[in-house]
Amino acid sequence: MTGSAADAPPTPGRLTELLIDASTQAISAAGGHAGGIYLRSGTPGLLRLAVLAGLPGPLFRPWWRLHVDRPFPVSDAYRLGVQVVLPNATETMRRYPQFAAGLPFPFGSLYVPVGSGPEPFGVLTVLRPATADAADLMSGRDRMTRLAQELGSALRALEGGGEAVVWDDDPLCVRPSATRPPVERLGRFAWDPATAELTVDEGLHTLLGVGPAGFPGSAEQFARAVAPSDTHLVLAALRATAAGRPPTLPLYLRTAGGALRLMDLWSAEDAADLSGAWAGTGIVKGVVLDPGPGATADAAADLLPDGVFCLDRAGLVVYANPRAARLLRRPRTALLGRALFETVPWFGRSDVEDHLRAALLAPDAVHFHVRRPPDLDPEPADRPSEGDWLSVSVYPGEDRLTCMVRPASRVADAAPADAGSAGSTRDALASDALAPGSPDTSVPAALAPEYRPIVLAIALTEAVTAQQVSAVVMREVLPAFGGRRLAIYLLQERHLYLAWESGFPQGFLGPFDGVGLDARMPGVETLTTGRPLFFDSMEQLTAAYPDLPLDATEGARAFLPLIASGRPVGSCILGFDRPRSFSTEERTVLTALAGLIAHAMEKARRYETEAALARGLQQALLPQRLSAHPQVETAGRYLPGTQGMDVGGDWYDVIEAGDGLALVIGDVQGHGVQAAATMGQLRSAVRAFALGDRPPDEVMSGTNHLLIDLDPGLFASCCYVRLDPATGVARAARAGHPQPLLRRPDGRTHVLDLPGGVVLGVDPRARYPVTELRMDLGAVLALYTDGLVERPGGDIDDGIGALRVALAKAGAPAARPGTRALATLADRLTATARHTVDRPDDIALLLAARRTAR
Repeated sequence: MTGSAADAPPTPGRLTELLIDASTQAISAAGGHAGGIYLRSGTPGLLRLAVLAGLPGPLFRPWWRLHVDRPFPVSDAYRLGVQVVLPNATETMRRYPQFAAGLPFPFGSLYVPVGSGPEPFGVLTVLRPATADAADLMSGRDRMTRLAQELGSALRALEGGGEAVVWDDDPLCVRPSATRPPVERLGRFAWDPATAELTVDEGLHTLLGVGPAGFPGSAEQFARAVAPSDTHLVLAALRATAAGRPPTLPLYLRTAGGALRLMDLWSAEDAADLSGAWAGTGIVKGVVLDPGPGATADAAADLLPDGVFCLDRAGLVVYANPRAARLLRRPRTALLGRALFETVPWFGRSDVEDHLRAALLAPDAVHFHVRRPPDLDPEPADRPSEGDWLSVSVYPGEDRLTCMVRPASRVADAAPADAGSAGSTRDALASDALAPGSPDTSVPAALAPEYRPIVLAIALTEAVTAQQVSAVVMREVLPAFGGRRLAIYLLQERHLYLAWESGFPQGFLGPFDGVGLDARMPGVETLTTGRPLFFDSMEQLTAAYPDLPLDATEGARAFLPLIASGRPVGSCILGFDRPRSFSTEERTVLTALAGLIAHAMEKARRYETEAALARGLQQALLPQRLSAHPQVETAGRYLPGTQGMDVGGDWYDVIEAGDGLALVIGDVQGHGVQAAATMGQLRSAVRAFALGDRPPDEVMSGTNHLLIDLDPGLFASCCYVRLDPATGVARAARAGHPQPLLRRPDGRTHVLDLPGGVVLGVDPRARYPVTELRMDLGAVLALYTDGLVERPGGDIDDGIGALRVALAKAGAPAARPGTRALATLADRLTATARHTVDRPDDIALLLAARRTAR
């Protein structure tokens, strides 16, 4: 049932058994056709694919290892401990564009973490047919969740017994059980156009599921029974064959349920191998074949004029007819039971792999062309008249792929291998002149490079700083080309300054930092000339630049110019551990990638300039000190986000309002200069209303009308509390903002239930009701923005609950003046967020406590 990927070392039996059982059961439970389990590895932050069921391991090698911080569904399920449900390709592209770019096919998928706690064991995943409604996947997700819980318990017990539950090997490739038993799949028929009589054998009755009594025997009824949606094709093929003009065969037909059927036709004169009741003249004869599992189908396929071979879902050749063996230039004995890429290595090209992945993951047939290597010795009868191209059609089935192969005698010249196309790897080959579903044999599939620039382009859209751009290049480009070292220099005032380095000896690149454009160095000359420079070894580099200091390695180097729209940005250096050559295709792709990197770096520079402006604006707008009152202690904290533009529209303020204090917190939608500027305008408006001691509802309504009149295209949430320090009476209004927390002197902490209006800037007729509450001496009121309580994949109510618990457990601040207890409490409540590297939103917190007068 199982077999390991190439060179996979043996794995402990019990762990292997648990993983294989869970993955195969999950596929069945979720109605999938493939799945697997990722486990944590011995490398921190790295997940490895431990089991892959229903797909060929080598074909999915790029997904064998995933970092937990990658924007992939497996990574999110593991890092956040959440279930990820992707019903179709549209939802996958919306939520995980990088993942969708690597597998741009219509399929759905589910991901469930295995084990709970801060570090799960891994992720259970299933790939299945796409569906329009995520609700269709919920029952399968629930069954997967139970399986993941059972597996987590078993792995925890295994770990408790002293066995390390980590995976550092290649994945085990599992061949799931067949989804249906073999059935009779071959039937024969004969049609006499003179009498319109059509005769079928018992096998065809069985295949069609129609008994002799229920079959009227006309050609029209026969065509509808064989292929309801392709009736016109069947009838046209019968008539053309009778007239001596047979169509391109076999016919590829679909049943009412979408299953593939093949039909081959011949005239009686061509049927010398048939005898008995089937002999005669003027009669059209044929075979209807269901190319699913079964020896009968295989025997019939042996007679077809085109090459036919079948792959199981693990990528092994389970059938090949003689014609396929001749076209592939391999004996049938060398094909059967072997992995396709082993026995026919020229099917291991990246473009062919892309088509096969499409056939394994999506329901539609794929059509492409592949060229046999020139070193093969073709038989004269099989040599195409124009080149040595083969036309291949792959038809997905539940348990295996059926591949039809034939000489492509009309294939035009191929696009050169160094074209560096960044387009789709699955070109549309069907022309309007062909019947639906028929491949156009006049154009070969585009040659896809080993690394598609679209993957880097999508990854770079999420990088907004020079550091983030460099990290993406390090993560995406180096592994794709086998590189180990990266250096990026950026141009500033005719000098190149080191912006990123990784893998080089410590201090080695220091002397090159700030080098001028007149220096004779490859990193400089690649930018000044605009030409990439490739050196297969250090010997080549030394010969070209004898005075250049070198590190200890002897590997290859690539120097790429970073030029965006004709403007020089900098240079990029890739280093390799060993000597290697760069193919024409690799040089083209690397040059294209350098252009993408240059544009991303230029965008990052503009971003950093805007960010600096926004940070300065925000610092000027946030209060440098809070208004004081002898009976009220206040403490405020602000933390910028760490993702994207790290300046947002959160603010807080404490304002003298008559004989009381106004406590204000707000959050303007978005980030950047516009959000910060809008925040400043709203803060000024609220201060003006508060200084006039206007009631809370009037403050909210007035600020709402101001924001609508300004029309910045942004909205804002806000909470305004007017506190009377002498009595502790507070009157509050809320505009779409999270509910405040109130910690009473005895430690009991509540989430207040303040009725509120809609966010500011949306509805000019909005009303903001006022609620009265009381703060006793020693009570603490907490106002906060959603960045403090909201986490990706989590419920905001859970975050508010966690903040309430943290506030309740904190010691009560001193009720007398002269202490910093409230400031310490504010630091404690924001400590986790302050030490979080991945903080998607900015955070504001305002605490207020009543105390006795000085």
